[in-house]
Amino acid sequence: MQGMIVLEDGMVFKGEALGAHGTVSGEVVFTTSMTGYQEVLTDPSYCGQIVTMTYPLIGNYGSNLSCSQSVSPWVKGFIVHEACDFPSHGRSLSTISDYLAENNVVGLTGVSTRALTRHLRDRGTMRGAITTDLATDHELLTAALGVNMDGLVRQVTTPRPYRIFGNGPKVAVLDFGVKTGILKELAALDMDIAVLPATCPADVVLDMEPDGVLLSNGPGDPTDATYAIETVRRLLGQMPIFGICLGHQVLALALGAKTYKLKYGHRGGNHPVKDLQTGRTYITSQNHGYAIDWDSLGGTGLTVTHTNQNDGTIEGVRNDSLRVFSVQYHPEGCPGPEDSRGLFQRFAQTMGFQHAKTA
Repeated sequence: MQGMIVLEDGMVFKGEALGAHGTVSGEVVFTTSMTGYQEVLTDPSYCGQIVTMTYPLIGNYGSNLSCSQSVSPWVKGFIVHEACDFPSHGRSLSTISDYLAENNVVGLTGVSTRALTRHLRDRGTMRGAITTDLATDHELLTAALGVNMDGLVRQVTTPRPYRIFGNGPKVAVLDFGVKTGILKELAALDMDIAVLPATCPADVVLDMEPDGVLLSNGPGDPTDATYAIETVRRLLGQMPIFGICLGHQVLALALGAKTYKLKYGHRGGNHPVKDLQTGRTYITSQNHGYAIDWDSLGGTGLTVTHTNQNDGTIEGVRNDSLRVFSVQYHPEGCPGPEDSRGLFQRFAQTMGFQHAKTA
């Protein structure tokens, strides 16, 4: 069955149906991750987006139960150059096509993902619509132009609090779209975890008397999460705070900084980040479309700790007097390198637990 994607500028890319059939629209982005497609599909940070995999062959190890970063995929659509029909892995349960169909994700294969990626890189991220039905170019363009990326955090956050019990420090996780990999890293350090909805007010967090707060990754424009910014603003100085990805941006906004949208974002498992204190460069996993504005840091009390080696954007900040720090990338990997896992140990130490269980 034939299919195609139409971008908001009218550009059309043709392919064949993969996974579920239908028509969907969203923000079209690309990721340079060579593996980890199941983690990409289930990362809540991709909510509302049609994801293009730049690596040409996807699905060669199938799908399994251990790779998912949430209970189900969050992407609106999935585009690959070639989908493997015969995966080879001892834990594989299904093909990528069957996995997408089972989870009602509309995809395309046979697309010139190189051409599509170059177009997005040159023109910037844009809205789009894909179809495996008989929709016309005009109908798809109308669907693309109607894409609304507001309110994504409310879609992915947990509807009610839940606990992951441990014997170590008590950590409140504000769930903006938290990945399973992040929770596993906290649990590996024996932390006593309470995962809270993104809209949880500061008073509820304070009543729990946590040893620290983690601000998770998540989708969309950080300025849209005004409720989270206000909550974090009230928590500042009360306990240590560690922000990841969207949580990094929310923390900066709470301290008075500004954010802006990148041309095509950082998505993939191969982004070099320099630690300005040690001079060491880490290879990191990233998935974000916004960044902190360098020129807005005056008066915030934030010190830049990490920068992106490709474009110089801010990748980490801290304020020692408030006991807060954050990074733009995903230190747990999933998918990608685990160079920065030690940040979770640093979080434990910031909370005063010098001998936290080693992950």
